[in-house]
Amino acid sequence: MQPEMAATVTDYCTAVSNDVSKEMKEVWAWTCDSFDDADKMSSPLQGATMKFLAEWQQPKRVLEIGCFTGYSALAWYQATVSTQAEIITLELDPKMIAASRRTFDTYKLNDRVKLMEGPAQDSIEKLTGQFDIIFVDANKEGYEGYVKQILNKKLLSPKGFIMCDNVFARGMTISTEANPHLPAKVRPYWTENGKALRSFNNFCKNDPRVDSVLLPLYDGVTLIKWKNGQNFVRLN
Repeated sequence: MQPEMAATVTDYCTAVSNDVSKEMKEVWAWTCDSFDDADKMSSPLQGATMKFLAEWQQPKRVLEIGCFTGYSALAWYQATVSTQAEIITLELDPKMIAASRRTFDTYKLNDRVKLMEGPAQDSIEKLTGQFDIIFVDANKEGYEGYVKQILNKKLLSPKGFIMCDNVFARGMTISTEANPHLPAKVRPYWTENGKALRSFNNFCKNDPRVDSVLLPLYDGVTLIKWKNGQNFVRLN
């Protein structure tokens, strides 16, 4: 699909789907105005999808790996008013930590949102209990390790799901020739991400503990759940 047609389809889907809140629109606009890499943020349609899934899942705890400017955390927060879910978000980049804290302070999210600073693998190791929704949207070469760590520590609840974003890596996961429109200055970055995500996809396909599906949505979204009857099996 050509970029112009893809943009038209996205605009149409956004227009006929549930709208995001005024607060989410404000964070979206502020991020776009303030950061050159704002394209890493979840789109408004993704934000609406997150809220839909969380309202359906009714989670008591949400974990996200990668916070960026707090847009997704705001979506989880607003979608879980009825369950008063605890939301833990992990971030390494000092610039994004500051941006996220601005969002949390501005919209008064700190009663249920906890930001853990530092390398994600270190933060995951400190976590206990289980999470009903786990959203992975961080450094792509870390996806496989993060998900393995989550499964090994049994942090995913029996009926929960993991959602991993940007699994297509702008098309580079599929083929280095898949996206001729990708700017040359970011092509090496996304090419390396594509290599890591191909390994991640093979892991998801072959790990006997889980079921997974890679959906052609946005920049590729992988959903992972425990295989029926396997939610407490640990691989040696």
